[in-house]
Amino acid sequence: MSRAFVPTARFAWVTACVCVAFGVILTRLFFLHVWDQGRLLQIVERNRQKFEVIAASRGDVVDARGNVLATTRSVVELGVDPQSVRETDLGKLGKLAQMLKLPFEEVEKKVTTKIRYVDGPEGSEIRKVYWRELADGLDEGTYQKVLDLGIKGVYGNRKYERVYPSGSQAAHVLGFVNKEGSAVMGVEQKMDFYLRGQDGWRESERDGGRRELPQFRSREVEPTGGLHVELTIDSMVQHIIEQELARINQEYAPEYATIIVSEPSTGFILGLANSPAFNPNEFWKSPVDAHRNRAITDVYEPGSTFKMVPFGGAINEKVVRLDDEIDCSVSTVEYRGQPVKLPKDHKPMDTLSVHDVIVRSSNRGVAQIAMKLGSERLYDYAQAFGFGEKTGFLGVGEVSGTLHPLRAWDRLTISRMPMGHAVSATPMQVHYSTSVVANQGILMEPRIVRRVFDETNETVIDFGPHPKRRVMSGAAASTVAGVLAKVGSASKNSGKNSTKGYQFAGKSGTSQKIINGRYSRQHHVASFSGFFPASQPRFVITVVIDDPKCTGTGYGSRVAAPVFRSVAQELIRYYGIQPEPETEKLFAWKGWNHDRI
Repeated sequence: MSRAFVPTARFAWVTACVCVAFGVILTRLFFLHVWDQGRLLQIVERNRQKFEVIAASRGDVVDARGNVLATTRSVVELGVDPQSVRETDLGKLGKLAQMLKLPFEEVEKKVTTKIRYVDGPEGSEIRKVYWRELADGLDEGTYQKVLDLGIKGVYGNRKYERVYPSGSQAAHVLGFVNKEGSAVMGVEQKMDFYLRGQDGWRESERDGGRRELPQFRSREVEPTGGLHVELTIDSMVQHIIEQELARINQEYAPEYATIIVSEPSTGFILGLANSPAFNPNEFWKSPVDAHRNRAITDVYEPGSTFKMVPFGGAINEKVVRLDDEIDCSVSTVEYRGQPVKLPKDHKPMDTLSVHDVIVRSSNRGVAQIAMKLGSERLYDYAQAFGFGEKTGFLGVGEVSGTLHPLRAWDRLTISRMPMGHAVSATPMQVHYSTSVVANQGILMEPRIVRRVFDETNETVIDFGPHPKRRVMSGAAASTVAGVLAKVGSASKNSGKNSTKGYQFAGKSGTSQKIINGRYSRQHHVASFSGFFPASQPRFVITVVIDDPKCTGTGYGSRVAAPVFRSVAQELIRYYGIQPEPETEKLFAWKGWNHDRI
């Protein structure tokens, strides 16, 4: 076309616009390929590269006999990419829904819905959907059947899932691993460093569809599985006490109940159970309150089970003899120049020997024994027996209870603490204070983990017995044990604390609960803590029942002592414990002598 037909101004305008357009394009290209090249290359590399964490398998937790209490299994998280599903595969959705045990309509909706609406800064935006979860925790067999259907776009990601084969058994000891993979409470949390292992990782490339290109894998580090943990728990002992808790719940409907069984010489816990409990496989179905290990988180006034502390201290310091007489009929005595009002007994008592003060559980008598010992030494012995400090059990969630320092004592503390008031403790503290008497005067640290071992069963770390301190001499402990063995025979129902051929030693406790700032006459905590066989203690058993619902007062001797006896009888059968010598000869081997101390 001739230039004569184009106006000069229009030609110049068009030429200028074309030049400006090319200039903008060239400027943009310069910015992208020169100026901003480094940053854009990094983005491209990140989009092209694929970095994948390979989860490590968590170690197992087994009981003292090798029974698996917690393990890890490989499962599949099944999903679908709706953009990849072919029309010809839609007819297979019925079989897929049947395999997954899901409603057909739910599966069809997830497979066919390819877009979603997302609220953005400029209003609702439409985005493509590349992944929708169909099922979680799918086993390998079912996953293979799904793959055999040949539905394009349906695939799974393998992961590990924590499993507790025995359900709720030993739940408060084990703890659990939550949905985020974090260990929560119990052995799972305490031993997480050893159990969790070391994750691996894989670096490769992916195509435009964000699919991995295995041929371009550049680095791959295999995961290292976690170590295994062996507990001191015996599953059979655990079963025995959990059965007993079920019976307690049915008969008394308490607020909570706890039973602990251990070996006094090692401190190894053979069984520990609380009610209410929960299933760690489905922890989310239970209230959070049920997750508490009440053996170490809940405190109560131990009542008469505490009486072995002032009694043991007075025997060890030789400030009293078993045949010394104490007037239990008086209501007030003088202590360090000031009158002190004594607590009441459950029934009137006259003058009793020190031996009978403990056997008949006289509050007034034990208060006078404590006064002979003195406030300072009473406090020191309470500390030595483990009150007012954490026992060291797992170190997760444990409380120290209450043991007021001497400067906080009032005039009545010296008469109230000996009967188990003005002091609070966890069931675990009471249990191990009883173990002192059963273990020749030595306080042990609770042990729930026996060892850490690897795949070849080689021990990596051994957690043996750990004595914390000597509380009293062996002779004094033997004397206290001898008196505690007589407690049951002084009861109206002596059969509660003994069985033919065996003698049990221990002390019941009944403490009033504090309701609205005052001691309640209707609400009590019943307990019994003792050991057997009395001559050569092999087991310590503590039973705590909070607020049992029964006719009359739920005394420890009435509610908790029969539970102790029932558990003891089951242990006798399970371990095949032989009958003891005659009762009068029980403590001869320890040199127990009524007249010597």
